[in-house]
Amino acid sequence: MVPRNIPTMTALFVATTFALAGSAIAAGGAGVVSADPSKHFDPKGKGPSRFTIELQNGVRATLPFQDKRDFEEAKRGFIAAPPYKQIMAEAGNVAWDMESYEWLLQDKNFDTIHPSLQRQAILNMAYGLYEVLPGKIYQVRGYDLANISFIKSKTGWIVFDPLTAKETAAAALKFINEKVGKRPVVAVVYSHSHGDHFGGVRGVVDEKDVKSGKVKVIAPVGFMQHAVAENVYAGNAMTRRMFYQYGVLLPRSPYGHVDQSIGKNTAAGNLGLIPPNVIIKKDFETLTVDGVKMEFQNTPGTEAPAEMNTWFPDMKAFWAAENITGTVHNIYTLRGAAVRDALKWSKNINESLYRYGAAAEVMFASHSWPRWGNDRIQEIMRTQRDVYANLNNQVLFLANQGVTINEIQNVYKLPKSLEQNWAAHSYHGSEAHNSRAVVNKYLGYWDANPATLTPLSPRDSAPLYVEMMGGAKKIIAKGKKLYRQGKYLHAVEILNKLVFAEPKNQEAKDLLADVYEQIGYQKESPSVRNSFLAGAYELRNGIPKGASPKTTGPDMIKAMSTDLWLDFLGIRLDGSKVEGKHFVMNLITPDNGEKYVVELSNSTLTNIKGQQAKKADLTITINRSDLETVMMGAATLDEQIKNGKARLVGNREGFDLVRNSLAWFNMGFEILPGTGGTSLTTPKDPFQQPAPAVNTITD
Repeated sequence: MVPRNIPTMTALFVATTFALAGSAIAAGGAGVVSADPSKHFDPKGKGPSRFTIELQNGVRATLPFQDKRDFEEAKRGFIAAPPYKQIMAEAGNVAWDMESYEWLLQDKNFDTIHPSLQRQAILNMAYGLYEVLPGKIYQVRGYDLANISFIKSKTGWIVFDPLTAKETAAAALKFINEKVGKRPVVAVVYSHSHGDHFGGVRGVVDEKDVKSGKVKVIAPVGFMQHAVAENVYAGNAMTRRMFYQYGVLLPRSPYGHVDQSIGKNTAAGNLGLIPPNVIIKKDFETLTVDGVKMEFQNTPGTEAPAEMNTWFPDMKAFWAAENITGTVHNIYTLRGAAVRDALKWSKNINESLYRYGAAAEVMFASHSWPRWGNDRIQEIMRTQRDVYANLNNQVLFLANQGVTINEIQNVYKLPKSLEQNWAAHSYHGSEAHNSRAVVNKYLGYWDANPATLTPLSPRDSAPLYVEMMGGAKKIIAKGKKLYRQGKYLHAVEILNKLVFAEPKNQEAKDLLADVYEQIGYQKESPSVRNSFLAGAYELRNGIPKGASPKTTGPDMIKAMSTDLWLDFLGIRLDGSKVEGKHFVMNLITPDNGEKYVVELSNSTLTNIKGQQAKKADLTITINRSDLETVMMGAATLDEQIKNGKARLVGNREGFDLVRNSLAWFNMGFEILPGTGGTSLTTPKDPFQQPAPAVNTITD
């Protein structure tokens, strides 16, 4: 294998940056492409079974591959591709690499890839500068997971969604200036609160110009809160699960990572954040910037907690943010997140359809390709409106007849009229996990069967099943038979029990990996495909070594509220180490006028803003700007005390107890049994681990 890119997890979670090295690279980590993509990257890997090939051929015969409109639209307006295929990060790694996916451009069918997914993966190979509306709207595509869009204003550019990384955004700006003519950036619009839509802002504007008001940075109400806070509390677990959903450790290969549905992958460079100086607060709000009139439509609680569409009345152009793209999105995202509201999403699209759809002549978005012509735009709007509404309504129709969360994925199906429309296909989501999400939203995770209300843990129940099935040899024999019959989900049911009961049984793990692999090959959604293939990889090889955590960038730490950071300390507290202890501390940050009470009681750490305890054990006074260096791990609190930047008054015994009872979460915890990994470590200074600050993936 030839390592082409050793990305950092900044591209995935700003708080936890992973440099995949050592055996991870040797085994085929993200950004690694096999020297010969026609051969499996894993010595234990298998090709597609005859059942998988039959399924792929059936898909080719039944789906509307004769509809080529998406390919025509994806090519329309092409101006130029850059002479390079890679973009370097300031740290010296490759931030972006389209070359590692070029094997997709072979004129052949890959039976290890669902044909619909292969189609989507080829569509996402667009790379370069495109004209969306002649002389007015441009996009640079294929520089990151998202698109970066440029609106030509009276004197400069209005940039919509400046990508994940400073380096890729700067390269896109440089490229459009070379091809269309150099213009200054006069405004930036963040369509929503996911990092691949704001993280590259420092590549297109200087913060001092934003602070002075020379450059407007426009965002929806709630943007800053959600950009920083959406995934703090479970960020460590989400990052580990991202290895599965995003196939972080899978080589780019017909047997591994092929696409990420809304783009090829995520750039691995410097993620930043410049706070907006213009907030769109109303449901509909009109603003003219440098001669460009825009009406913003706030759509909170759809694809992101803070999100907005934009209508350009003078251009008859509609910007759909990430609410309408070339895929049906996640109602539940597999890396873990709050369940979204499919009905609300549908209603917001409906609002756009009736408010703008009749007049729009072009619709473009932060992912995928534009659509032109009023009939085409309304078709796509209606299709995605109906998908989300159907998902909500028909799942509840079935749930109200007793179909449970553990059955719905095998019962709910899209109407055939939607199956035959590419815009209704769930590449980023999947009908299976989205339908379960709807049940979970309204009824929760329990199926109302008392037997499942307090289940045994898998490691406790598995030995009982293995014993009753007659032991490992019988299960493996039956598993092999089911595999040969193409009954992969049946095989999973028994082999998973054996692997949990006997984590060191490599024969069982290898067989389960073979089953997972075939299921992965058959899946249309890359999130689901990646999850099965990543599981197969770890069962065969264990968790790759050599991943080293790094800390959050300064922009995200500065944007993190103090109470959010204190909440995360409460999550990190090992309650067993403070049993029976009580401690009250006042925290004062004079430079921003904040005050907190932090209390340890009942093995729990809580905080309240704006209060001070009259009988505190300890009072800490430190400027918020100096506290940030502690939050980043750049300095310890004791160093700040020694330097005169922090002052402690009272008894610090309770503080030191809490401090030394904080666990440092490790990304490499075990998901599948017998694959290695640990979940907790003890650092030199437990106080310093920054909270995972933001999910930079728009999922």
